Amino acid sequence: MGERKLCSLGLLAVLLLIASASFQMLSASDDNDDAIFYESFDEDFEGRWIVSEKEDYKGVWKHDKSEGHEDYGLLVSEKARKYAIVKVLDEPVSLKDGTVVLQFETRLQNGLECGGAYLKYLRPQEAGWKAKEFDNESPYSIMFGPDKCGATNKVHFIFKHKNPKSGEYVEHHLKYPPSVPSDKLSHVYTAILKPDNELKILIDGEEKKTANVLSSEDFEPPLIPPKTIPDPEDKKPEDWDERAKIPDPDAVKPEDWDEDAPMEIEDEEAEKPEGWLDDEPEEIDDPEATKPEDWDDEEDGEWEAPKIDNPKCEAAPGCGEWKRPMKRNPAYKGKWHAPLIDNPNYKGIWKPRDIPNPDYFELEKPDFEPIAAIGIEIWTMQDGILFDNVLIANDDKIAESYRETTWKPKFTAEKEKQKAEELAPEAGGLATYQKKVFELLYKIADIPFLSDYKLKIYDLIEKGEKQPNLTIGILASVVVVFLTIFFRIIFGGKKKPVSSNARVEKTNTQTQPAETSNDQSNAEKEENDEKEETSNAPRRRTRRDN
Repeated sequence: MGERKLCSLGLLAVLLLIASASFQMLSASDDNDDAIFYESFDEDFEGRWIVSEKEDYKGVWKHDKSEGHEDYGLLVSEKARKYAIVKVLDEPVSLKDGTVVLQFETRLQNGLECGGAYLKYLRPQEAGWKAKEFDNESPYSIMFGPDKCGATNKVHFIFKHKNPKSGEYVEHHLKYPPSVPSDKLSHVYTAILKPDNELKILIDGEEKKTANVLSSEDFEPPLIPPKTIPDPEDKKPEDWDERAKIPDPDAVKPEDWDEDAPMEIEDEEAEKPEGWLDDEPEEIDDPEATKPEDWDDEEDGEWEAPKIDNPKCEAAPGCGEWKRPMKRNPAYKGKWHAPLIDNPNYKGIWKPRDIPNPDYFELEKPDFEPIAAIGIEIWTMQDGILFDNVLIANDDKIAESYRETTWKPKFTAEKEKQKAEELAPEAGGLATYQKKVFELLYKIADIPFLSDYKLKIYDLIEKGEKQPNLTIGILASVVVVFLTIFFRIIFGGKKKPVSSNARVEKTNTQTQPAETSNDQSNAEKEENDEKEETSNAPRRRTRRDN
């Protein structure tokens, strides 16, 4: 009984937490003046984000809610599609001055077996791209976010940088990036670029990687080329000996070394086991097999019965001709080779000499191109990927405050919901747990002094049963009613004073003739029966009894 009470209280706590999370997300500050750019997707993206019209990108973007929340996001709605959409910023964002923070949320509602969920921060359109033609070739400054397929499982951070010597743009990939969370919860990804060239990657506010954009240990290829390179014209001398060991030229093969001796010989000491059936074959014709009626000897050849294991051999040590087993030849030595000795002419492994690198350059800071647009250009085998709360800021404290108000309430509610599902007392997963939840709510709705509201409460519960993923508000409303009842039970309530009219009616009733009193009693009885019938009306349960 105690476990049932704990389960009930735990359920109420989960429902209140989900309702609280939804309220926090809806009441988050609308003052985005502290952000350089912020997109909450509370409103439809059409007219603000531009979907690529390129032929390859047929994936349909939708403005939809995150599962279990009232919070909207940008949804990848179809499997095995290419998607491309872009938002052109009002003003380009410089990556050269001060701190720049890039942050966004993703939720892999159906997991991610193979595909990307990253963002591209694009260069100005003067670089040669158009919003309606946004594709994989559109030039970007930074690419950041999850990517998973096969052996690939990483949170990318890639930046493109113009080589000041060659004028070519080169992709520089973060070495040893963090891996992608493997669950189906909301996660927030943050990249912080500091003016001292430091890069920090955060997942859910936790620091996962620190790097320096100028370091060859952190990026491949390195942003700054090496000072020296191998001389491409240097050739290895013909007399250069790279052999550390050589056969001993003075060694001689021993006279008793027989290179022709076989590795194995017959075991002369072996004896044939008693009971060996020399005259019995290992296989015999199947005595139960018969020649098919449609067999034609001229066309199909002479028919032969299929073979089966000889049953006489099962009880005997063996059948057929007995042969001595083989054993290793003690005289076997194999091919003779002279032993190795140190090479007196060994000069080591040759490599060309180093010369100054003609492409070398020095930088104190990267020459990043500005961010003029934010694009999502991905290929994925999964649907259900939801993007939300895209932020560009100039202070990591701003990004932290947004995580607290937009991501954390959702994530906490999802974790609690997941925990409740994992602790469900019976197998059957979420469906079984939901069924028990609604059974509990129906029992609470049967409290006697709720009889006047019972049908309305049933309607609310039934709506929750029909749409279990869209009922946060409904369940929160039921919880509020139940909590009100709970406090009334604990603290009690004032009795409703009897009005003077009621006292007069009562007096009149007592002084009326018996016939009138009887008629009124019958009417009251019918009215009470009607109320009782209404309060005990059958429950219109659509799914609970299935």
